[in-house]
Amino acid sequence: MLNARSSLGTGVVVRASTGPAASGTRRFAMSESHLRPRPNARATNHDDASCRAQASAGGLRHLGAVEAAALDTALMSDKHGFSIDQLMELAGLSVASAVAEVYSPARVLLFCGPGNNGGDGLVAARHLHHFGFKPIVCYPRGGRSSRPSSCLYSGLVKQLEALAIPFLEVEQALELDADVVIDAMFGFSFKGEPRPPFDSILARLAGADDGPPIVSVDIPSGWQVEQREIGDREKLIRPDMLVSLTAPKVCARLFQGRHHYLGGRFVPPEIKEAFKLYLPAYPGTSQCVRIG
Repeated sequence: MLNARSSLGTGVVVRASTGPAASGTRRFAMSESHLRPRPNARATNHDDASCRAQASAGGLRHLGAVEAAALDTALMSDKHGFSIDQLMELAGLSVASAVAEVYSPARVLLFCGPGNNGGDGLVAARHLHHFGFKPIVCYPRGGRSSRPSSCLYSGLVKQLEALAIPFLEVEQALELDADVVIDAMFGFSFKGEPRPPFDSILARLAGADDGPPIVSVDIPSGWQVEQREIGDREKLIRPDMLVSLTAPKVCARLFQGRHHYLGGRFVPPEIKEAFKLYLPAYPGTSQCVRIG
């Protein structure tokens, strides 16, 4: 099998050959030097205990699927003027900022799905590159072509290719020696069971207890947005970090990882009031705030 690690950072869009992994290869192996938390990151603006207390005291709401969709519709209404690509850009920036708050610059593997959640991941990859990380993207689009058809998504891909950010096929991505994994496959509109190849990706991530930390975008992929019980833990991914977007979703109450962040300081006051969001204040110029 092609050695993915030796090809990264060269500006080549890598395509995997399918074959058995080399003997002794550890999938999703961690490099401790890259994953050392940065306890002093933005220390002057960001106190974990106070942020948690602020979110708790404010009665932070958790949204279901209908409310989350209605909130997006309100943001993109003629009255408020946001566009889908603008919201995607803000979401991806929030994700990248949260990752940079916690992890030192490292090799980051992003699994991006076919919808808006995947678009958030593509944007996050670009910002992580500019933050000094080494992003690698797996963008399978549910078994169809690895390249998107719409102008929005094709533009995001072109932006990454212009930065020489590699794209991997699923088989190669699952063998990659990554430091951090970002789960940007499915968002709050996901229902039912994941289809190939996302089912195999989620199964591998769910079983990678000794692998690198997983960062989930908005909700952990494979979870149902209004899920209130954890169910079979062995079949679900268990992220180390969750970055909720705009407002946390109902299933976020089940999150047991170490880092829960919120991104979405752009929400207009009228929408905050209409949806009774009671969002915490964002520190300084940060695009994210710790809420757990």
